[in-house]
Parts: sequence; C-alpha cells; structure tokens
Amino acid sequence: MQTHKLSLQDRLPLTCSRTGNCCFGKIIYINPWELLHLAKEKKKTAREFRDLYSDFGGIRLKFDGKVGWKGRHACSQYVDNFGCDVHLGRPLACRLYPLGRQLQSGEVNYMYQGDLFPCVEECSEVQKLAYLSVGEYLEGQMTDAFEKAQDAYLELMQNIADIAFELLLETGLSESGDKKTLAEWRKMGCELPEVLADRIGQEWMDCLMIPNISDEDSIAFVTKHNELINLKAQEKFGALQTHQELHEASVLIMGVALHLARGLGANPKELSELWIDIAKQNGAQE
Repeated sequence: MQTHKLSLQDRLPLTCSRTGNCCFGKIIYINPWELLHLAKEKKKTAREFRDLYSDFGGIRLKFDGKVGWKGRHACSQYVDNFGCDVHLGRPLACRLYPLGRQLQSGEVNYMYQGDLFPCVEECSEVQKLAYLSVGEYLEGQMTDAFEKAQDAYLELMQNIADIAFELLLETGLSESGDKKTLAEWRKMGCELPEVLADRIGQEWMDCLMIPNISDEDSIAFVTKHNELINLKAQEKFGALQTHQELHEASVLIMGVALHLARGLGANPKELSELWIDIAKQNGAQE
C-alpha cells in the first residue's frame, strides 16, 4: 500500500462531512491517558470504561456496535444519528484520522496510505467542502496534548523494557548461562494480544492501563505513571534471589512493555527482535 508523506502546508479535503462512515470497521488502539479521558467523557471510572468498551485489558476500543458502512461494525462509542458519544475525549487516532503519524529519530511525520485519500473513498462529498492544510487540521482537532502523551508513553515503554534488561543482564542471570529468557521474549512478540494480556495478569494490567492518577496534563500523567511502575517493580522484584525468579520477572515485565507497545501502534514482534539483539550484544544467550 502506497504511503504519502505530507508537510504541514499540504492542503487536503479534511473538512468533516459528519457522515460517520469512519466510525465503522477500524482498529483504534489507546494509551492509558486516553483511556482515562474517554472514561471521563463517558462519565465512567477508568476501570468501568475499560471493562465495558475495550479489548485486551484496555489497549483497544471495541468495535461491536451496529453494522453499517460496508457491512462493518461501528465503534462501541458510536451513536446512530448522533455520532461519537465521547467526541471531546476521543483518542489521538480518531483526532488524526484520516492521517497517520510516525515519530522516528525525534522527527514527526504525517502521512496517509492508499492510492485514494481515505475520506474521498468513505464520503466523496468532502471534495465539495473547504480544503485544509495539515497544520490547520491538527490545530482544529486539538491533537497537541494527545501527541505529547503518545510520545511520552513511547519513552515509558522503553523504560519498562529497560527493567527487563536489568533483571537479565545486571543480576547474574545472563552469566548463569540462562537461555530461556530471550526465548520467552521472542515468543511474547508473536503472541496474540489476548494471550499476552492473560500472561501479564490482572495486577500488572491494572497498573499499566488504569493507574490511580488524575492529572489532566499529559506529561505529568505519564511521568507519575512511570514512577508508579518503577515503584511496583522495586516492590515485586527488589528481593528476588534465584535465577528462576529473575527469569520469570524479566519475562513478565518485558511482556508489559510489549503489550503497551501494541497499544501505541508499534509492532511487538519487531520490537522483541530488536530488544533480543541488544541483549545478545550485551552477553545474553538464547
């Protein structure tokens, strides 16, 4: 599928026609800060919203609503003849649509995929509406705080993975001749999201997706979430002694990192392979 890279000055048919077709048949991943905003807009607790309207422990919105455009199911938050029931709290993926966003080496790029601009395919009447520049569209969609949250969670994802590295490389586990840990990292990279969520378990899923944090500021929220996860890791892993305990802890916390990665739109298999290579370069075996 062709990818069209965009500049902020590029003008496209980005004025919404309000047909709602884009609310059918999508895959919308969410991070913990977005989950909290969705819950507040729905007047639910984060736990209630997660359990009612998301899959895989909270990383993906359910699309189990009415069947509509092209025979596809609507988002769980779509209300017929009204639209999005949580519009003010909608996540970054919805705010950006039909655009995609990629952060690479500190540089942000926006793009869309396909030979035809997605909005033209789903509701051709947009071609009769005002065209907007990419920059104007992003400003109107108020993406700034949500983009900051997304990027901060990518850093948090790496921080969680670093705990797994420390448990493997700085405790004597890798020097013991352990070959099981990297094999499990690789296995988790290929696991279905529901399988990985079960492997992680409810306690760590709750810590990952519904932390007891109320900050509206996205950066403050993610900073406190990072501190919470580090404290929990110290509490759970600080007194481990046997190689088997260290192996299990490294696998568990790497599973948390990979599950969060999927919720951020990253590819768990590619990430697990990258992290395995880094661990091998530092003396781990498989």
